[in-house]
Amino acid sequence: MISKQISDGTYTETPFPYYICHTSFDPEFSYTLLNWLQTEAPWSLTVADFYEQYEFSFFDVDLPASLSCIKLQNYSDTIKHLVASKFNTRLAENFDLTAHKLTAGQTIRLHNDYIEGQETHRVIIQLNNGWEMNQGGLLMLFNSKDPADIHRALLPVHNSCLAFEISQKSNHAVSTILSGERYTMVYSFYRLPEEKQ
Repeated sequence: MISKQISDGTYTETPFPYYICHTSFDPEFSYTLLNWLQTEAPWSLTVADFYEQYEFSFFDVDLPASLSCIKLQNYSDTIKHLVASKFNTRLAENFDLTAHKLTAGQTIRLHNDYIEGQETHRVIIQLNNGWEMNQGGLLMLFNSKDPADIHRALLPVHNSCLAFEISQKSNHAVSTILSGERYTMVYSFYRLPEEKQ
């Protein structure tokens, strides 16, 4: 149920390679997924040094028939092909697929996701019906490790997507949630060994 429009976004190299599009899934599917996340998903609280959020892996749950396609190979291959083509790279078959939920008072401080030998590309799909600026939860991209050096702040518009190449420069954060619950679906991919630098 991935929209053909997912490839109609904008690729940017600075301050690190990233890609933004406004439509990820077909609309009906996106709301079916959001409703399941809001009502039935098995959330578990995770607390780390720079964030606190609810999360789970899609590979650890039994999905309803209406969402089961998410874990199918041809489905994930569509997302993987998008990343490989936009970032001009080759990706391994394995990938991770998780969901995240932030509630009022939670935040994700500035970080870059970089771990040597681990994931090299990430795709974040926002699932937030009617999210407004006064609710907080902006996805912020930075020019450096300075929290004041903001490159861009993105409202988590429902069904929008941010893909980026993970590196020591891929600094990003999520501002504090002021009200509501903010949902995201996250794909993590691995560059093939011969492509690693």
